[in-house]
This record gives sequence, structure tokens and C-alpha cells, in this order.
Amino acid sequence: MTTLNGLGGLTAAWGRWMEDMTEEGLANLRRAGRLPLLWDKARRVKKGATPSEVVYEEGRLKVLHYLPQAPAAFRTPLLFVFALVNRPYILDLKAGKSVVSHFVRRGFDTYLVDWGTPTDADRHLSLDDYVNGYLPNVVQHLRERTGAETVNVLGYCMGGTMSSMFTALHQDLVRNLILLAAGIDFQTRDGLLNVWTDASVFDADGFVEAFGNVPASFLQNMFTMLKPVGNLLEKPINFLDRVDDDVFVEEYLTMEGWLNDNIPVPGEVFRAFAKYLYQQNRLVKGTMPVGRHVVSLKDITCPVLNLMASKDDLVPCAQSRPFTDLVGSADRKTIEFPAGHIGLAVGSKAQKELWPQAVDWLAARSESLDGPAAATPTANGRRRKRR
Repeated sequence: MTTLNGLGGLTAAWGRWMEDMTEEGLANLRRAGRLPLLWDKARRVKKGATPSEVVYEEGRLKVLHYLPQAPAAFRTPLLFVFALVNRPYILDLKAGKSVVSHFVRRGFDTYLVDWGTPTDADRHLSLDDYVNGYLPNVVQHLRERTGAETVNVLGYCMGGTMSSMFTALHQDLVRNLILLAAGIDFQTRDGLLNVWTDASVFDADGFVEAFGNVPASFLQNMFTMLKPVGNLLEKPINFLDRVDDDVFVEEYLTMEGWLNDNIPVPGEVFRAFAKYLYQQNRLVKGTMPVGRHVVSLKDITCPVLNLMASKDDLVPCAQSRPFTDLVGSADRKTIEFPAGHIGLAVGSKAQKELWPQAVDWLAARSESLDGPAAATPTANGRRRKRR
């Protein structure tokens, strides 16, 4: 009797296993049937959610102006400055995942710098060209367009580092500064990029001399290897497991489209970041050369908001946190948010909790339109002479 009961249990277990295998097999067939449709879906992924227009161009640079979605509330315009790596539409990825939209809906006159894609002819563009050339020209155009004396600046990642330099050298042009996951103090070894670019193992001069611009493929592979298991194994497995979830697939394709939309970085800018920041940490020391100027963060005296992500593997908090204590501002605030480098911008939690705080902070420090009427906007901008 005991033997029969044992056989019955085995038979039942075998039956359940067969049912599970059949169900999983059918599910895999359904998933496989959806794979041919992915290419078409990927091609239809929209880049940027908020309507915009180009209002200024210089070389490959374009400035986008986001069309109002609420009555104008502030005279002080807001300028987003993204990194020279990847594309800036991560700040306006899609509805419900747009940093830009928070400010536009609040009545800010909002702009974004799109640096464009450098060619081999741009390999000699330096930090001086960006910090003391392009950015002052863009800000001057916004001043003429809006009638405002100063602008608000929000810099993300590498764009945040450049924004800190710009503000230190041109404090009279900046009313408020927000940094988002920006590298400032590069002495930490919390992140792999700091280890990989150590002078003992990486020859920045030799690399730039060999390649000119930093190839987009090199940057893409470097970012992938920050989390090789997650990026090369867990991510595709999770995608295949949820490929029949239309909402998940849309968000996945949108994010992956941006992550893989890398562009080259001008060689001389990369050389400066690798040597003067990652290897010599000169921004913190007050010896960072930008053209004929030397950057001192103490020269930043406007209100500053320093946003960082506690789970950031690209720009660890140890790299961003010191900024708040290095500036000369009396009005300064730091928020360390539980997110990753990209999640700080597009994550659901950040969208619900962080960005409303940031908008409130900036609104309290921006010039309201309750005062004298702003100047009538001028026509689209054109190239201006550099300083």
C-alpha cells in the first residue's frame, strides 16, 4: 500500500511538472511570436515628449525651447545643460518620465542645449570652447530673447561638471544653479571609472593621439561593463520574460534606445576630463585650467541645489557631495535620493518625489513675472562671436 501511495505521489508530481512545462512552452511560443514585431516598435519610439522649437544654432549646437504648457510665471529662464555623451532627450524621455515637463508645467521658460554630434573636425574642441564659448553665447541669446539679466542653469552628469565651471567663471550670468549627478571631487575610488582612468593604467594623451575623438563604441562598452552581469545577462533575460507586456516593452525600448544612442566625445575635452579631473582632481584643488582661466568653485555665490543618487555607479555620491561645501554660496542644499544615475531623472519615485521638490526650490528663487513685463522675444538666434 505504501508503495502504491509513493507511486501515486510520483505520478502526480510528474503530471504537475508536465503541465508546468507545457504552460511555459506555450508562453515561450507566444513570446517568440512577438519578437518579429519589436523592430517596428523600436523604430517608432519617439525621442522627446514635450513640444519644442529650435531658437538658436551655432556650429553643431542647437538650443531647444519648450513650448509653454501653463501661463508664464517666471522672468528667469531655465537652461538644461546635458553631457557630451549620449543625447539630451533623457531629460524629456516620455510622458511621465520627463524632468523638463515638471518645469514647463510650472510656468518656467525652459530651454535645453543639444550639443549635436561631433565629427573628426571637432577633435580639437576644448573645454574652453564649451565653457567660455558656446555656453556664454547661448546665455547671451536667452538674455536678449527674454529680457532677463540672468538664467537658471541645471546641469546633468558631465554637463553638471561643465555647468559648475561655467558658473564659477561667469557668476554674473547665473541666478541659480542645480547640479544633477555631477562629478566634482574625483579622488574617490568608489566608482569603476575612477579606477579605470587611474594614471598608472590609463594614458589619456596616448589615447587621444591615437583616436582623436573618443569613439561612441568605446564609451558604450565602458558603460556596459560597469554592470556586466546586469547589462549582459539579467536585462535580456528579464526582457524576454516580459516581452508580452506591452507597457514594459515600450518603456524598455525607449530606455534602451537612449542608452545605445551614444555619440563621440571631442578628444580634447576627454583629455581634460581624464587628466585634470579623474587623474589630478584639479577642480576641487582650485587649479582647474579652462582656456586662460583657472576655476575656483568658491567664486560660485548664487543659490545651489546639489542632487545626487545613492545608488549611482557612474557618479558616486562621494564624487558629488563635496560640491556643496566647496562653493561660496550662503544658500545651498543637498538632496541624496535613493536611485541610480538614470533613475534620478526618469525613475517613477524621482518623478513623484524629487522633481516637485526641485521645482519648488527653483520657483522660490527665480524672478517672478509679477514685476515689470518681460521683453518681447526676438527672432531665432544666430551665431555670435566668441569671447
